[in-house]
Amino acid sequence: MSKPKVAALRPDDTRIDEAVQCLQSLGVSPVADPMLTICPTGQRPRQAEYCIFTSKTGVELAVEHGWHQDGETVCAVGRQTATALQNHGYSVDVLPSTFTSEGLVKELAGEVEGNTVEIVRSAHGSDVLIQGLEDAGAAVHETQLYRLKCPSTAGQSISLAVDGELDGILFTSPKTVDHFFKIATERDVVAALRCRLEETVVGAIGPPTERAVRKNGGTVNVIPDTVDFTRLAEATVNHVQGRQ
Repeated sequence: MSKPKVAALRPDDTRIDEAVQCLQSLGVSPVADPMLTICPTGQRPRQAEYCIFTSKTGVELAVEHGWHQDGETVCAVGRQTATALQNHGYSVDVLPSTFTSEGLVKELAGEVEGNTVEIVRSAHGSDVLIQGLEDAGAAVHETQLYRLKCPSTAGQSISLAVDGELDGILFTSPKTVDHFFKIATERDVVAALRCRLEETVVGAIGPPTERAVRKNGGTVNVIPDTVDFTRLAEATVNHVQGRQ
């Protein structure tokens, strides 16, 4: 009996390699289909009283640009972001229990009035953080450190899914979902893809990613209890193997 095929759509850097290794260790056949390429903008974060990081990529690019912690209250959305900050020697002062922008706004709303806040992230973030913190009385500035583009090689997972040869798929960000369905639209296979995805175990790493899948007409079977790729992979593979 052949191993189940599970697609990972992580960025085309070390993260897709790590995803492949993780899926292999779980006993499935990985399909590496990166849906994101990181394109730095060359911008550098400003100093502020509060500095918010929303991704590991943002942390790494800030470090490359020489950003240093100088008395700021440093906030992280997600445990992986917090770990990246700590690995580079920064302290993490605020890590919301709900690993979302909404969770961080709720955490900071009572203390940022009259303070400056720097948001360090991609060019594709929602307005939730900015609007929420401004409503709480903060002076907010956003530095967009990178853009996310779709690699020209992306799309193998879509072909496999449409042909009924994909057992599971792992969505790790809303942008990944958008690129996935954009390719399907360009190939004119959206209807067939949605139908086939009903037979495929779909894993989404958190509520924003789940919403993106549902917005595109897909269903989500697995959402891990924490924003962590390994947990997403384990839960999705367990679901796949339960169907065998």
